[in-house]
Amino acid sequence: MKKNRNYSLIIGLVITGIMLALALTALFWTPYSTTGMSLTLKFAPPSWAHPFGCDNYGRDILSRVMQGIGTTFLVAASTVIFGMIVGSVIGFFAGYIGGWFDEVIMRINDVLNAFPSILLALVFVSFLGSGLMNIILALGILFIPSFARIARSEMLRLKGLQFVQSARLSKAGTCRIIFAHIMPNAYIGILASAAVGFNNAVIAEAGLSFLGLGVQPPNASLGRMIDEAGSFLMQAPWYAIFPGVTIIILVLGVALISDGVNRMD
Repeated sequence: MKKNRNYSLIIGLVITGIMLALALTALFWTPYSTTGMSLTLKFAPPSWAHPFGCDNYGRDILSRVMQGIGTTFLVAASTVIFGMIVGSVIGFFAGYIGGWFDEVIMRINDVLNAFPSILLALVFVSFLGSGLMNIILALGILFIPSFARIARSEMLRLKGLQFVQSARLSKAGTCRIIFAHIMPNAYIGILASAAVGFNNAVIAEAGLSFLGLGVQPPNASLGRMIDEAGSFLMQAPWYAIFPGVTIIILVLGVALISDGVNRMD
């Protein structure tokens, strides 16, 4: 059992690490320019020179996939961090204070969770406008309720334990109890949820970019590349296959990490 758990975590870290390494490499180097066009390479199939082939503008797909991974990582990580920090703080205080404050927070959570996430994302993006920062803000807001609920559950589980009662008896303040005593004991559940949230953010960003509301040209995004490839599936299937497979591998790697974290003692 322990070996399986370790293998799941190790494989997930290796896959995600490779993806992150490609994204970081793309900041300094790509095999070809991500915006350079060439009529002679239009829809060039995969080859030694262009392992992923070229798109309808003659751009190297491997180079754009590398940049797209970085964009997707940036959006997903920023989204999850924003939602996790804000949502966890709200959830911890709601669970600790209780009463009417907890009731109001949870009812707001219920209302937000009643709507499909992609629909709310479309509403926020329509209001804020397209673009990288607006996508991060819109998706980050969507993740606040889920992290608030998870943090509240952890608070309700932990706040009655002896070490919390001892902190109260020692006249420790509310913030000190929450951040110094309870939060360090709740991180495993929150981190596992963050991994799931990362995957949801990857898919949401891809979906919004596919609809043309996410990352805007000439910047590369895995979702936008799939959108751009939609009209050329029969002519150049590799145009959609490689970005799509990259999303699947990235999501798989983070899912394995989440599974490994969930199985930690």
